[in-house]
Amino acid sequence: MPTDHVPPGDDPEDGAPILDVRGVSVTYDDVQALDDVSVSLRAGSICGLIGVNGSGKSTLFKALMGLVAPQQGTVELFGRTTAAARRAGLVAYMPQAEEVDWTFPVSVSDVVGMGVYGRLGAARRLRPADRAAVGEALERVGLTDLGRRQIGRLSGGQRKRVFIARSIAQDARLLLLDEPFAGVDQASERTMTALLRDLREEGRSVLVSTHDLAGVPEFCDEAVLLHRRVLAHGHPAAVLTQGNLARAFGAAPSDDDPRPLHPAATGES
Repeated sequence: MPTDHVPPGDDPEDGAPILDVRGVSVTYDDVQALDDVSVSLRAGSICGLIGVNGSGKSTLFKALMGLVAPQQGTVELFGRTTAAARRAGLVAYMPQAEEVDWTFPVSVSDVVGMGVYGRLGAARRLRPADRAAVGEALERVGLTDLGRRQIGRLSGGQRKRVFIARSIAQDARLLLLDEPFAGVDQASERTMTALLRDLREEGRSVLVSTHDLAGVPEFCDEAVLLHRRVLAHGHPAAVLTQGNLARAFGAAPSDDDPRPLHPAATGES
């Protein structure tokens, strides 16, 4: 059972998963969104979450954040309940763009500053060290000059980078990114992928949903293929096979074709 009583500075034992989902099922009314999903993620890795629209990707993210309650199964983050991990600032979440009210009157710096709220008192007043953390995060995502701009006045790629900056200011160890590359230009996508690789090198972990199947082998250390259930989980070359993808995307192959979808999945040029 996960616990709420792990001291904030303690991480799981070496080799233990930082994300551990076991037998999770979620139903909305009579619609089965997740069915007996089990998946784990270890520190310092980028994992691509792949599936068609309606496959349960966003529901999985929400279950990880405690925004929906599974009817069965357990979720642990860093050996704790989702609530405890969130209170400790260990996990950060970027929802899909349509779930955010971009008209809300807050600036870019305000949004990034929300990442440090867990370290503040009831007055929610940023201290000099907190302002420095916000400034450093904005610099890392290349948005220093836009700190005073209202969040809705940014481009799609800039908005996504603001959420990454918030997670950096928060010093989150796990980033949950729901379709961060949707609706962004190639330059912004390159900037974000390079930044996420840097965060991985710092020991952070990323679970990212994406439709860019060809880019997964180059960007991700592992992949999860989801269609309400986990169809495959492992190295991208083992997950992104013709047979697996046919099952995930609706076609029924005559056999389990092991060929990868894209040459990059095997490291070929």
